[in-house]
Formats: sequence, C-alpha cells, structure tokens
Amino acid sequence: MKKALIITTISGFVPQFEMNNVSLLQEMGYEVHYASNFNRPVYDFDKELFQQWGIITHPLFIEKSPVHVIKNCRALRQLKNLLEKERFDLVHCHNPMGGVLGRLAGSLFSPESVILYTAHGFHFYKKAPWRNWLLFYPAERALARLTDILITINEEDYERACRFRLRNKAAAKGSVWKIPGVGLDVSRFQPAEGIRQERKRELGFPSDCFLLLSVGELNRNKNHRAVIRALSRMEQRDVCYGICGRGNRKKALETLIAKEGLQDRVKLLGYRKDIERVLPAADCFLFPSRREGFGMAAVEAMAAGLALITSDCRGTREYMKDGVTGIVCRKNRPESYAEAVQRLRGAPEKRREMGCASRERALLFSRTATESVMRRVYEAASRQCERVRKRETAPIHREPDTAKKAKA
Repeated sequence: MKKALIITTISGFVPQFEMNNVSLLQEMGYEVHYASNFNRPVYDFDKELFQQWGIITHPLFIEKSPVHVIKNCRALRQLKNLLEKERFDLVHCHNPMGGVLGRLAGSLFSPESVILYTAHGFHFYKKAPWRNWLLFYPAERALARLTDILITINEEDYERACRFRLRNKAAAKGSVWKIPGVGLDVSRFQPAEGIRQERKRELGFPSDCFLLLSVGELNRNKNHRAVIRALSRMEQRDVCYGICGRGNRKKALETLIAKEGLQDRVKLLGYRKDIERVLPAADCFLFPSRREGFGMAAVEAMAAGLALITSDCRGTREYMKDGVTGIVCRKNRPESYAEAVQRLRGAPEKRREMGCASRERALLFSRTATESVMRRVYEAASRQCERVRKRETAPIHREPDTAKKAKA
C-alpha cells in the first residue's frame, strides 16, 4: 500500500485545516500517517478522532521556534527513524519548522520520497521587517532545492515561489501551485436570520449592543490589542468586542482590557468548536492581523454574511474588496479601526450589502475549489512516485563477458 506522511508543528493543524487533503490521499489509496508535537495543541486534538479517520499518528518533539535547537535536532532524529522504517512514497510538510525539518529529513533519509511543502504564508513579504528577509528568504530559497512540489495560498507568495529552483527527480522538474485557501465548507456557515440578539445574549453581551467579533490565536501577530485600544478611544459605549481563540498573549490582553476599563465590553471567549454558531451574533467581523498568508477565519465570516474590517496584508488581499465586502484599514492602527467601526455602525443598510457581497465572494474559496487543485497536485505527486519506483526496480543491464572481450 502507498504511504503518505503529513508533518506539522502544531498537533491540531490537520483536523483544523487538512482533513480535505487526508480524504483525497485516502481516496487515492494512500495510508496516511501524521507526525506532530501533540503536546502543543493550539487547536483541539483528539486522538480517538484520528483513529476513527484511519490516520496513524507519530509523536514528534518539534518546536515552533527555531531557537529550540536541541529539541528540533531530536525531532530530526525522530523523523530519520520514521522515514527509514516506513519508506513513505509522499511526504507533505506544513508550518515553517515542519517544512524545514521535513524537507531536510526527506532529502537525507528518504530521497526516493516525493516532498511537498505548503507555505501558509512566507515570513518574507512586501514591507516585511528586514530581519525576516535576512533570516527566512535565504532559508526558503535553499530548502526549495529539496522540494518537489511547492504549494502557496496567495498570489504574492506564488509569484515569488515561481522564481525558486526546485528539486529535479525522475527527469521531471519540481512545480509550484497556488490553492484558494485550505477549503471552506460553505454549507457550515449561514447568514443570521433573526437570531443575532439571542446569540449575543448567549455570549454574555447585551442584545442591543453593536458587537464586533474576531477569531484567531491570542498572539502578537493577530493584533487584537489594536481593536481594544480603538474601543477605548470611541465615545460610543454600546460597542462590544468578542475574541475567540487561545494563545500566549491571553494574560497580556486581559491586562490591557482592565487597564482601559473595558471588562464589561470586551470578552475573551476562548477556543470555540462552534464558530458557525458564534458568528451570527456579530454585527461586524474584525481581522486586524499584521501578517497573514491567507486568513481562513475571515473567509468563514464572509460565508456567514458579515461585513469585514481588516488590515491590508497579503492574505486579506486575496478576498477583500475595499468598500464592497467591508473596509480595509491601510494603516494598521487603533485610530483606523475606530474610524471604520464608526462608519459601519451608523450604516446598517451598507453592512447588509457588504454581507451579501462577502457571502458571494466566499464561494470562490470553497472546499470544492481547493479540492480541484489539490487533486491535481497529488496526482502529479503520484505520477512522480511511479517514475521513481520504476527507476528503482528497473533491471541493470550488463554486457556479457564475451561482448567485453570482443570490444577489448
């Protein structure tokens, strides 16, 4: 049976974003294995669900940050043992460190495997800090030479990846692909129809407030603090803010909320499995990230028929149309978000128009659209696997001794 290995840094990444790919691989006859750090569940991790899905799991002591050199070296040794034992046909890497260790291990210890890497947003991009370009650009360019298929999720990354030199295998050059996100289940999200007030009360907010909602990990990059500071500057006291997610900035955000005196208006709602039930409570969705490769949470909000207020970055440019699906804040600052909130708060009809446009545009990033591309990606990888197997099993032609003597 053909075998495929998926490598990620955080354990819940596959059930959160990659189950469509797992289904495709299984449909194509692959036994799917999953290696990750199951002690770092940024998203929910349930081992029993993996067993139900038929995914074989392998604990990996990989760390998200490259400064954890000892642990990541240990993870590299673990991958070496796993690759040499299982002899995978296909290795699909995700997340920066998953991409680094997966591609290094694959090229060193399983050179016959086809190596895929999905870049969920390069750390180098237009207007990125110079240190990002110094550190990450040379690394990604070098690792591309160990990659057979490189997959991107936004246009800027795709154009840059096309200039990388990928690995050659079985007389076939590596290829670069672009997918429309990780595949949105559009049917899961529906616009609110007369239930907004009820859902607000369920979340602990007044039913008549103007509710802003954000979904994302509580970290510096998601930039929730910009919206909190925006609320503190607004005169309107009926504007509330809910943040769904968990992460290492929780205490810092709680401190900021208390400092600004917003405990009654801003709530950290934790990690939610029922985000399709939470979104209809919102009057508007906020997505203030400093950097995004794509930003699936925002597209889910669009599918729920919400007007958006977003930052201006690579990911949001894939789906946001300023003035049509919402407002793009060119300056990622509190005053920009305060102004945008005030504009939409006072324009309910405009919000409805934007919500309809958002819902329509979300269809472009549906599961069907992404599956169509990923099926072709995996088919290309499978053809490459077949060529490698044929090359390895082909008999070696040797001239008979008599022929050698005749030549002599």
